[in-house]
Amino acid sequence: MKFGAQIGVYRTTWDKIEQVVRICDKGVWNSIWFADHYLPPPPRREEEHLNAHEGFTIAAAAAGITDKVEIGHMVLGNTYRHPALAAKMAATVDQISHGRFTFSIGAAWFQREHEAYGWDFPNMKERQDRLEEACELVRALFHAQGPVTYQGRFYQLDEAPLAPGCYARPIPIMVGGTGPKRTLRTLAKFGDVFNLDGWAGGPMTRKYLDYKWDIVQQHCEEVGRDPSEIRKTLLMPTLLSEDSNACEAMIKARRLGEGSAIGSKGYIVDRIGEMIDAGVDEIMFGGILTDTPEAYLEYQAEVLSQF
Repeated sequence: MKFGAQIGVYRTTWDKIEQVVRICDKGVWNSIWFADHYLPPPPRREEEHLNAHEGFTIAAAAAGITDKVEIGHMVLGNTYRHPALAAKMAATVDQISHGRFTFSIGAAWFQREHEAYGWDFPNMKERQDRLEEACELVRALFHAQGPVTYQGRFYQLDEAPLAPGCYARPIPIMVGGTGPKRTLRTLAKFGDVFNLDGWAGGPMTRKYLDYKWDIVQQHCEEVGRDPSEIRKTLLMPTLLSEDSNACEAMIKARRLGEGSAIGSKGYIVDRIGEMIDAGVDEIMFGGILTDTPEAYLEYQAEVLSQF
């Protein structure tokens, strides 16, 4: 079983992030993941001045100081960069890491940071349309043997090369979000990794996972894709604690769904086991504090060692 860590990049320092990255690379973690926001979410105007490290720069730095862990984002916002630029950056990080990068992208949701930095924030339909085009364009670049020409409504390429290209194989694409009509169809057409995100508030239960995966399979059948080509993963919010009040406070504050890995060691182990039985390829954990790097060692010893 593979386990990943979503390492916080907000309200903290690079030195703390670096410590956690090194701990994960030396430990049993399979992957590390960073967010991609320019203001620290959730949106609180009084906290906008606090640190929010840029996600791609952090990924490149992590690639340069690690040897083992795979690296990605949860997830890149498509509205922040032209997708061809994002593909170029991804290929560079893939080269630095010798093939350990996953390209993860979503439609973007954080309106306030768009306002703060003067970026357009289209309506949901346009953001979904842009995401679908972006995934098609990026996949073309990752799989091409030469320059790519692309003519879309929002994005165009004129014999654009990706050089250097992907290190050893086409970089896998994770499509962020589980909207049944658009996002999961975009995944079926152009993605390689499905991820059920527990921070979105949906339940972290096998029943809910199976429901979403059934939709992916339906879309795959419609677009002529083999669903076995798509990895099944999930991001589980977590807090290892015997303090029921602290656990309840986290669930309430973040509006988390049923089955989040928040509670005692035994409870978390049971939740992980449920998802393993559902055929998940990898579970990523979010919520372990970056400012306490030793918490990653504790989680590794107390929880991950059981599998």
